[in-house]
Amino acid sequence: MRDSTLPAAHPATGIFRPPYLWVTIGTCALVFLAAFESLAVTTIMPLVSRELDGGSLYALAFAGPLATGVIGMVGAGNWSDRRGPAMPLYASVSLFVLGLLIAGSSVSMPMLVAGRLVQGLGGGALTVSLYVLVARFFPGPLHPRIFAAFSAAWVVPSLVGPFAAGVVAQVFSWHWVFLGVVGLVIPALAMIVPVLRSLDEPRESVQPQGTSQPDAAGPSSQAVPPWALGRLGWAALAALAVLGLNLSADASVPSFPAATALLAAAAVVLALVAVRPLVPRGTLAARRGLPSVILARGLASASFFGAEVYLPYLLIDQYAFPPTLAGLTLTGGALAWAGAAAVQGRLGSRLPHQSAVQTGSLMVLAAVLLALATTALHWPPAIAIAGWVLAGGGMGLLYPRLSVMTLALSTKENEGFNSSAMSISDSLGGALSLATTGIVFAASTTAVQSFAGVFAFTAAIAVGAALVAPRVTGRTR
Repeated sequence: MRDSTLPAAHPATGIFRPPYLWVTIGTCALVFLAAFESLAVTTIMPLVSRELDGGSLYALAFAGPLATGVIGMVGAGNWSDRRGPAMPLYASVSLFVLGLLIAGSSVSMPMLVAGRLVQGLGGGALTVSLYVLVARFFPGPLHPRIFAAFSAAWVVPSLVGPFAAGVVAQVFSWHWVFLGVVGLVIPALAMIVPVLRSLDEPRESVQPQGTSQPDAAGPSSQAVPPWALGRLGWAALAALAVLGLNLSADASVPSFPAATALLAAAAVVLALVAVRPLVPRGTLAARRGLPSVILARGLASASFFGAEVYLPYLLIDQYAFPPTLAGLTLTGGALAWAGAAAVQGRLGSRLPHQSAVQTGSLMVLAAVLLALATTALHWPPAIAIAGWVLAGGGMGLLYPRLSVMTLALSTKENEGFNSSAMSISDSLGGALSLATTGIVFAASTTAVQSFAGVFAFTAAIAVGAALVAPRVTGRTR
């Protein structure tokens, strides 16, 4: 039963008004710093790799955190279901800070990669812990607004993160891109500590050992879920599959295309097998309700992020855009994402969940098809650029709503599991797509074919997201 001191009785209060103000600022600050660090590393990694002579570990510095993040998500979800979000949040922030300290003090590339692995473990756990915190502290009517704020906290770093990281690395040292964030994480956490103390609610009874994987939204009980060591093992296997797929993409050479395709296919199959116990039953089969919510999140991430990384490349390689101008394409998409997220947050229940998800998925599909047509038919680049603004708007509509639906279709006993499942789908979808598009791009013989292959592949994923979108409504039994 919710503690009477918690603000459940104030659903009409805004997220930037008491009693939610400091929790909103603190949680958004943590999301912002995690996003900033992720984007900033992209800017400084070439410099780091050159200074530490770590070219052979360059890709692992990016893929490693995605992989360990899956393990962190599962662990934090299970821990949150057992004891609430407070201790998992403290642990995730501690791991994130430890990873920053290791990476920031690195004197070799293996040491930096080790720091990135720890950072990814903490970052994955942090995301899930914050989602459970939202479920426990904010009333349902405010969920669209707080998740819109989270979306903005992710988008803003895409506008300032790379530039700020470059300035810090040039004026001071790349080490401070990691170390400087440490001093900001602690105050952000301190803002929400008073609330965290009231959120952990120990339960008296113990769940029977024979209990199987949680349903999407089962009946509420006061049983304490057991430690899901088996799911942690599956998460580790999924992480290894992600790393294997990334390594197969990096190892793509024209001499052995069949071997590369075979290795990639095996890694994808292994990832799908491993992810089944980590998501609600029926997710891979697009069962109506929460399973389709989780699947739609992964497909949307795979389509959007798989295409996005190649759009500036297309503009530079095929249309002779300077890198700065090509990067503005992503800025336009980021601004549209933030704007659409804010709009859907203000509309709240006036915009039905299913309508938001369907409209958003169709907008992403249209944008990727415009990028494909621009590549294949040599259309003016302005068409693809305008399309990506459309894609950002689509993600701004569907992303926060899928988060809201995940919590709405959860009980207090499986909020952690379901939040973990959503984050895993998000992360694995993007990671598998990025690795696969790398293989597709390398397999083609001409630049036009390479870009067209990437956009055709991501368009097919977007079609899948659009087909799943109508199935997100309703509870599973």
